[in-house]
Amino acid sequence: MTKNSAGTSTVDRRRETVARYPLPWSPPLEIPDALRDLRDRATVVVRLPGGDTALLVTRYADVRALFTDRRLSRNIARPDAARITEDNDAFADPRVDPDAPHHTRMRGLVDRVLTVSRVRALRPTVWRIADDLMDRMACGAKSADLNEAFAFPLPIRVMGALLGVPAADMPAFHRLVNGFLSITRPRPDQVADARRGLWQYLDELIASKWDSPSDDLTSALIAVSDEDGYRITGLELGYWIQGLLIAGYVTTASQIGTGTAMLLHHRHLVKEIQSDWSLLPTAVEELLRCQIMASSIGTLRYALADVALEDGTVLPRGSSVLLSQESANMDETVFADPFTIDLARPDNPHLTFGAGPHHCAGAELARMEIQVATEGLLRRFPDLRLAVPGGELPRGVGGFMESFTEIPVTW
Repeated sequence: MTKNSAGTSTVDRRRETVARYPLPWSPPLEIPDALRDLRDRATVVVRLPGGDTALLVTRYADVRALFTDRRLSRNIARPDAARITEDNDAFADPRVDPDAPHHTRMRGLVDRVLTVSRVRALRPTVWRIADDLMDRMACGAKSADLNEAFAFPLPIRVMGALLGVPAADMPAFHRLVNGFLSITRPRPDQVADARRGLWQYLDELIASKWDSPSDDLTSALIAVSDEDGYRITGLELGYWIQGLLIAGYVTTASQIGTGTAMLLHHRHLVKEIQSDWSLLPTAVEELLRCQIMASSIGTLRYALADVALEDGTVLPRGSSVLLSQESANMDETVFADPFTIDLARPDNPHLTFGAGPHHCAGAELARMEIQVATEGLLRRFPDLRLAVPGGELPRGVGGFMESFTEIPVTW
């Protein structure tokens, strides 16, 4: 660190150790050791999958404050901003302004239709989908890949129902979304093809809902307007649907899979829930806090001005910044005994869904799906267990999600 003219600390990237990001998630199915000493420094220089560096903010108070700080821009489509990957810009679209006041206006429309009541009304549909998937599991051999059989089909079918995707389109929709969200593993041309294909499909879906609205979120977003008569455009709607797909599909699916794997690895946690089903809401929040498969790449920001952190460290103007939710969630000043998984943790203000104006719009939907998935699996298959030792579960490396690629289970 160096001192600037105001006497505060400024990051000196030449003297900082550069860590690979996402951070290594080991040991298997435990809260990663890499998070234990991370908060010794307010920032850490990390190298993103594409090779660019960024400043990782590690402490809860700083991360929470920066989520609402307008000096950090979400517009990372800038020549001097860090790229998430060399060939993919899934979290940036130069055609849509992701900052206030434009974002505030768009988000207001989204919040008016993606309401708690709409999510609650969707719960029976989620249960029907979950029951159908578990019926199929039960009809076969008493073993399955949890990802393939349940964790990934559940949220993509829920998202299809929510958005009004016709059942006949679901296989193609599923394929395009998977290609779009697989940040680095496919070839760059395959990612580009998936992005173009998804945008084309969303354009066609939005056009069909514009002409023939129905009882779905896409139609509701087309119809809603603010007090000044502002309506979301087709381009903006595609942008928001893209964001909901990231949060509502692959992130939720990965959390269902890895959260269940963590429970099965720690059998006493399964027994805790099965002996007291009222624990489910707090158990899900704790599993979200201890997320062991995600990174904070989606929080990449660009500093429009020098920003001082709580200890005086300054994020320099023009720097690329990551707000580390995973480190904030392990902050000892906020969470008692943070490296212990406490399914009954009474106070759990984790930042897994972010905070402030960019708090995840689909957070309540994700919570509900994870609750249904966890309860359904542990009730329907009370003896559900991992078919291989937890340390042998294969993890995908190189994307913004590093969840398990397979989760073999038996019952």
